[in-house]
Amino acid sequence: MNKVIYVTGGARSGKSSYALRLAGVYDNRVFLATAEPFDGEMQQRIGRHREERGDGFRTIEEPLYVERALTSIPQGTGVVLLDCLTVWAGNLMHHFETDEAISLRVEALMESLKESPCDVILVSNEVGMGIVPENAMARRFRDIAGTINQRAASIASEAWLLCSGIPLRLK
Repeated sequence: MNKVIYVTGGARSGKSSYALRLAGVYDNRVFLATAEPFDGEMQQRIGRHREERGDGFRTIEEPLYVERALTSIPQGTGVVLLDCLTVWAGNLMHHFETDEAISLRVEALMESLKESPCDVILVSNEVGMGIVPENAMARRFRDIAGTINQRAASIASEAWLLCSGIPLRLK
């Protein structure tokens, strides 16, 4: 099995920048983007992320079926940086009505990670360190994202927590 590196932290903690540094040692890098440019602010955010990573990555955009993208990456790819699992969780909630349908997507990703043709770096927000959200939809999102994070971290060979830009090795 190739290496799976899990990178988590709060919003603006430095996790994406750290993941880019980890990916920088590889040749033939693929950036697997889960964000959808659904409004002007998100389009600007995506543009800033593209500038930050430069032209050292081939970008594949896949908001829902990331396992398909992961299993169909170009031959000779050294690493896939998937950013990010929590945006993906929100996409799943938007496009799939039931938790069962979402669970099937999560399981498909976890299985594809076990068979990945190259190393994979996963970026995700840590959502369980704040207060309990006040509404049902936000609590459901927190629960789904937390489950995805636990599953990803459990199969990862390395896990990192970013806090104020400082990486802390968890595993």
